Amino acid sequence: MSTMPVGGVTPAAGAGEGADVVLRNARIHTGDPSRPSATALAVRAGRITAVGDDAEVAAHVGPRTRVVDALGRRVVPGLNDSHLHVIRGGLNYVLELRWDGVTSLRQALAMLREQAGRTPRGQWIRVVGGWSAEQFAERRMPTPAELNEAAPDTPVFVLHLYQSAILNRAAVRAAGFTRDTPDPRGGQIVRDRDGRPNGVLLAAPSALILYSTLAAAPTLDAADRKVSTRHFLRELNRFGLTSAVDAAGGFQSFPDNYATVIELARDRELTVRIGYHLFPQTAGQELADLTRWVRSVRPGDGDEWLRLNGAGENLTWAAADFENFSEPRPELGPYEAEFEKAVRLLLEHGWGFRLHATYDETIQRDLAVFEKLAAEGHFPGGNRWLFDHAETVTPASLERISALGGAISLQNRMSFQGQAFTDRYGPQAAAHTPPLKEMLACGIPLAAGTDATRVSSYNPWVALHWLVTGRTVGDLALYPPDRLVSRERALDLYTLGGARITGEDDVKGVLKEGWYADFAVLSHDYFAVPVEDIAHIEAVLTVVGGRIVYAAAEHEGLDEALPPLSPSWSPIARFGGYQASPPPSAGARQADLVAQVVAEGEQHRQWRVARGLAAPQQQPATLDPCFGP
Repeated sequence: MSTMPVGGVTPAAGAGEGADVVLRNARIHTGDPSRPSATALAVRAGRITAVGDDAEVAAHVGPRTRVVDALGRRVVPGLNDSHLHVIRGGLNYVLELRWDGVTSLRQALAMLREQAGRTPRGQWIRVVGGWSAEQFAERRMPTPAELNEAAPDTPVFVLHLYQSAILNRAAVRAAGFTRDTPDPRGGQIVRDRDGRPNGVLLAAPSALILYSTLAAAPTLDAADRKVSTRHFLRELNRFGLTSAVDAAGGFQSFPDNYATVIELARDRELTVRIGYHLFPQTAGQELADLTRWVRSVRPGDGDEWLRLNGAGENLTWAAADFENFSEPRPELGPYEAEFEKAVRLLLEHGWGFRLHATYDETIQRDLAVFEKLAAEGHFPGGNRWLFDHAETVTPASLERISALGGAISLQNRMSFQGQAFTDRYGPQAAAHTPPLKEMLACGIPLAAGTDATRVSSYNPWVALHWLVTGRTVGDLALYPPDRLVSRERALDLYTLGGARITGEDDVKGVLKEGWYADFAVLSHDYFAVPVEDIAHIEAVLTVVGGRIVYAAAEHEGLDEALPPLSPSWSPIARFGGYQASPPPSAGARQADLVAQVVAEGEQHRQWRVARGLAAPQQQPATLDPCFGP
């Protein structure tokens, strides 16, 4: 029996081949209302074949079954990020110095300084998203002078949200910025008193200046893109992520930039299930791109690992607002005519779509176009469509979205930009941004995600922490207690929620017989740890389709081998990805165990009551005579 040593587990008589994997001694949150908890499950051919207690599932142990002891840890359905730029993130992961989770600017600059000594001539050091100045003890961004001191000769590009980028002198030269370079539309090159670029780029409000500058940096060859993507997917598995909906994005052309994940899917090397979208890249050519795509591919093409989900998150560039909360809301020009053509084309060919829309003003204009098409019978028409972000959507707009059969994909961008939003619009407005309780109340299908990797971190537990606590990475409390959601509801948005918007909510997001065997064994009990510890949870075992794709702690070595990181000077090779730090609450694991003991004690009491061995709601006798009658 290929197994982790587990005493007392032997192949069951008559089990035949049995299950491929049996997980036992677990505290499983199934997400299934008909059986919300269990201690064991069995997997065969990528699907769950049994869920129950250890004794029930033991019958599925055969001579070739791998039996894994969860050691009493919490198990949850695999997480599903409903808006993650996973394809673009994978193509660049090994080139990036990640400041996700770094707690001080001093540490961040030390990492940069060390990486400068490892980066070969001609390459850049790039810090691209996943962090905010608010997470640093110093509560500030680095300056160009600090970048110059840390890396005097190696180009350094540091992206801060959708707001700005900081470059050292070497990067200014490498990007080709001079005194004569004009400011691009929607962006600003900050200059010194002599008119020379000083190393600061501002999105004012468009982030295109930031991304076009980053695009000037060297890229990986095809072999290294494949290695990079595999390591990025393993990093996502580290946090229990088993599915992601790729929202496409700028500088992600189809089919060229999709070739890597297509090759990995063909070779059965994906470890995250991906539903992807197609995003027109060139303003003025959007309808030509969409027309070509609807004639050559269809939503649903692919398989359970990689499949086309629709168009977006932009359909036409003119209709996209910008979510730079440090700048005023952008005033968009007329866009409805071309936008209507794009939506009509998609609906007539059975395509769903998603739309980037931060502000209610944009959402109202989009809805007016949809309502015009609804009068012709197109909405609701059976095609899945949704708004992404929707931070300032109003109750009136939510009613209109619901009437048109739409959904919302919600990201934790306020984790990283909540302070900027509060500074501009005030705490009262921030307390309703986004209006999560109203979204839930109106019954619109709702899913959670991150919008990683260039804004928020890809760590889903940071997003779950925000959903449950309403706090930013800088610990600013955005929402009053009555506007927070329960841990159970937040987790549902991150499991079944993502499956709903891809039409897969009958096969994943819940741990039940016949569904995909996608689950995570957690380092700490999500339902028991203090709320401030939620952001520090990781997986110790992640399983996708019955494959162990990530293993750590007691399970280290059970996962699949990865190719060595390449290039060898990669920042990921030295520093890894997300920079984990100890949970702020001392003794989090001990707290887990205490909570487990309490829960098991209550379960035992209920078991005794059910068998007539104890009285219902029996009160303990008073033992101290000082408190007697």
